[in-house]
Amino acid sequence: MEMPSSLACLAALGHESRLRAFRRLVEAGPDGLPVGELRESLDLPPATLSAHLNVLRSAGLVLDQREGRVIRVRANYERMNALIAYLTENCCAGSGACDPVASPCKPRKKGASK
Repeated sequence: MEMPSSLACLAALGHESRLRAFRRLVEAGPDGLPVGELRESLDLPPATLSAHLNVLRSAGLVLDQREGRVIRVRANYERMNALIAYLTENCCAGSGACDPVASPCKPRKKGASK
């Protein structure tokens, strides 16, 4: 990931409601959530959530797919992992003092054991 892309991602996540939405989608796993369910879990008006999802979508952090009358939205784990890798690329001059706490996210399939 290059600087302009990382700035777009960080700017998109720099709003409380967008960060909450993105974290909820990461939590939901690879299947994501129907937009209505995401809206209910965040308690946001439909137009507000739509605007926030557009910002996250423009940054490449979320993907959506129409399923009949329902739009399902999910976190773009590849983009999220690229942002984390960019932020930690030259961390602590290679001393190991700030090794990642977690490995890159590999979302589990629904129903997989934890």
